[in-house]
Amino acid sequence: MFTKSLAAAIFLVGIVAMGADAKSNLSNPASLTEKAPDTYKVKFETSKGAFVIEVTRDWAPLGADRFYNLVKNGYYDNCRFFRVISNFMVQFGISGDKDLNAAWREAKIQDDPAKESNKRGYITFATSGPNTRTTQVFINFKDNAALDKMGFTPFGKVVEGMDVVDSLYAEYGEGAPRGKGPNQMKMQTEGNAYLEKEYPKLDFIKSAVIAQ
Repeated sequence: MFTKSLAAAIFLVGIVAMGADAKSNLSNPASLTEKAPDTYKVKFETSKGAFVIEVTRDWAPLGADRFYNLVKNGYYDNCRFFRVISNFMVQFGISGDKDLNAAWREAKIQDDPAKESNKRGYITFATSGPNTRTTQVFINFKDNAALDKMGFTPFGKVVEGMDVVDSLYAEYGEGAPRGKGPNQMKMQTEGNAYLEKEYPKLDFIKSAVIAQ
């Protein structure tokens, strides 16, 4: 007899299997190369509420594709907003799983030519120089046009919930060694265990999903 308890158990097993599959995919960056739709939305559920980003692939095709694959496979779930600088931007995208950080550290994509400016609410990949984009992104708190000629190419913008983005915990400020915020190298090698111990007030992403 097909009982409600059996149905629930089957559903739970399916969810666990889906999670395992996503983790397996994320461990192999070279396999995540699906082309993104021309436009799509991503809904972020965070510790402060929800916000929605609309991505326009034409603005930055390579960046839009990378972001799509990361979101679709659950990369940003449980990531911390680790660098929140008031009147500048908020950065996230280092995984809480140190093994995933190791897998993605060298999964770099080429730069996209800039078509849009770093306006308030626009989202852009962080870089460490030319052609070094991997998983980290930032959202501009204000118009940051000075970034446009430095290789920072927006690929989308916040279309709902910018008030939530504005409210993210910012008291830690700039990261170490220039500020009192988290050390990115320790984040890479220790994951969320480091942040939960040393920076417990950081806001975080509960889930990020393709919404449209």
